[in-house]
Amino acid sequence: MTRTIPITSDIAFGGSNPPLFMAGPCVIESREHAMAMARALLKLRDELKINLVFKSSFDKANRSSIESFRGPGLEKGLAILRDVKKETGLPLISDIHAPEQAAPAAEVLDILQIPAFLCRQTDLIAAAARTGKAIAVKKGQFLSPEEAKNILEKGQEVGNDKVFITERGSSFGYQNLVVDMRSFPIIRALGSPVVYDITHSMQKPGGEGKQTGGTPQFARPLARAAAAAGADGFFMEVHDNPPTALSDRTTQIRPEVARAIIEDVLAIRRALLPRELSL
Repeated sequence: MTRTIPITSDIAFGGSNPPLFMAGPCVIESREHAMAMARALLKLRDELKINLVFKSSFDKANRSSIESFRGPGLEKGLAILRDVKKETGLPLISDIHAPEQAAPAAEVLDILQIPAFLCRQTDLIAAAARTGKAIAVKKGQFLSPEEAKNILEKGQEVGNDKVFITERGSSFGYQNLVVDMRSFPIIRALGSPVVYDITHSMQKPGGEGKQTGGTPQFARPLARAAAAAGADGFFMEVHDNPPTALSDRTTQIRPEVARAIIEDVLAIRRALLPRELSL
């Protein structure tokens, strides 16, 4: 069993806690859109009685093209996220890309996320961990699950054991990712809860030239497999109209698909719980 990681005073995941869901649009497209999506996800949370964290990025620095939309930036983006939390009460997660962003982001966010391509940046992980907040580090497509131990140790070295790993697939040739379901028990054996990133494991990086392609038809089956393999949390980017999204338009999912995935996960967890308790 993994350690428990507190997110807020009344939400924790890992250990024997219920699964944690992180959901929201890939990037903040506008204040109005972020608020509308947050309200929709709040409704979903209340109806399904789940623990849910709202996700949206204030800056998408890791884009395929210099022409790609990046978001409103640190100051404006955090102001929008602060308004989301004030209205809905939802906890928040967003990406940081540089050590100097950690402190201001921690004033607003409940979880600081380290993007996959930056998962080996020691100064960035240490700066995030020093805030004392929960830290989600996406395992790079180029790392084995066993190497996640080094990421966790960086957080522990600066006194933060609330660092956890997000599995988002591994490179499998050019412009393709696969999810090795062995990653979940391997990373959990390190003591860390592990989150399955549904959205980004469906990517075909650079598959459309200046933007990433994707295979959203695999969202539900892969989420089911990850739930059965022991994932403690589930990350999904949710948009009301994915074809018009300003980022990750081929892999974001609609709210009704998110609902179906969450219901799948909860059903699998209920089926597995008696067996896990008997082991």
